[in-house]
Amino acid sequence: MDFNRRKIRDLAKNVTDGEHGSVIDDPIGEYFLLSNKNIRNGKIIFDENDRKISKTSFEKINKRTKLESEDLVISTVGSIGRTAIIKEEEIKFDFQRSVGIIKADKNEVLPKYLHYYLQLSYVQKRLKSLSKGAVQKCLFISDLNDIDVDLPCDFNYQKSIVKILSDLDKKIDLNNKINSELESMAKLIYDYWFVQFDFPDENGMPYKSSGGKMVYNEELKREIPEGWEVKPLTDEMDLQYGYPFSTKLFNNEGKGIPVIRIRDILECTISNYSTEFVDNKYLLNKGDVVIGMDGNFHINYWKRKGCYLNQRSLRIRSNENSISEIQSRYSIEPYIKAREKNVSRTTVAHLSARDINDLKLLKANNSVQKKVNKLFRSILKKIVANDEQNQQLSEFRDWLLPMLMNGQVTVKP
Repeated sequence: MDFNRRKIRDLAKNVTDGEHGSVIDDPIGEYFLLSNKNIRNGKIIFDENDRKISKTSFEKINKRTKLESEDLVISTVGSIGRTAIIKEEEIKFDFQRSVGIIKADKNEVLPKYLHYYLQLSYVQKRLKSLSKGAVQKCLFISDLNDIDVDLPCDFNYQKSIVKILSDLDKKIDLNNKINSELESMAKLIYDYWFVQFDFPDENGMPYKSSGGKMVYNEELKREIPEGWEVKPLTDEMDLQYGYPFSTKLFNNEGKGIPVIRIRDILECTISNYSTEFVDNKYLLNKGDVVIGMDGNFHINYWKRKGCYLNQRSLRIRSNENSISEIQSRYSIEPYIKAREKNVSRTTVAHLSARDINDLKLLKANNSVQKKVNKLFRSILKKIVANDEQNQQLSEFRDWLLPMLMNGQVTVKP
């Protein structure tokens, strides 16, 4: 298969970036101002907590960017080179200057082809090498315009490449959807059993609603089922704070061991490696609960193997006879999120060891706890298995991508 080399400027109707100036905030509005942090895992991800702006500000920015469905966006400040395709037909967001916008000429290049091409390892290295700045690296639009793109001479072959890679991404998306549903199911079980106390009694009836005996607990200032107890998190679970890795030894070339920082927790990503020797007590297991303790108190189940936890993060693991990781997460998450919200916006939030030591867990009597542990551990096992499959699919996609792009592997157009 023959390829032509073209520059992005020749394949796009427009290449620009987001807003440089000030805007008017509108906390109760319907328009969002997003940044490079909203581009994650090939998607644009945002929620109600992201910055909202006035309709006037949105229209001003949009007049310049002219965002529309199938535009490609790329992070151009800090974490350079993350890309995503806009899928929304009705767009109620725009971007800050940390995001570049490429409006592809679809007669020349498919937006998804460009998205996949820009993720090639040697292209990513090129993007990073072009970035400038002593404090924070920035990829300028003029440099982005000059990036070379190798295109199949046969446009239908370009379509075939996109279909193969898109099919792999669809399977990954399906597994993510299944995991989201599994987590929703786990949360529903937790609420029924440990908030409403309507777990199945000996006769299979909802405990509290069927008149199960409740006793007042002084620590929780509420009634709990008879025979249940309140336990400190530190007594019930195996806790380990992260290791103070030297940032001087960090690299993103895969040398040494994967180091998990706060920024990696939410999406279970690996962004740094270290050649430093570290005790295995800092090694994460699949299914561990991991919490970031600075800035945003991200909390998630860890799903990758061979990773070590960095400082200012906490690992929570179930002991053989303790409660499950899922129950511990849902028990403490409301308190951690409340602590995060109570910190002033002008202050960096910190979660202290004292905060962790104050956390409590509600433990059921032995028979009920065994039943719910079995349920939760089964759900978590499925979540981890789906994520393992996604990692394999992602690795295969990332292996296949350069093979297709340079013609080492061919498909029928």
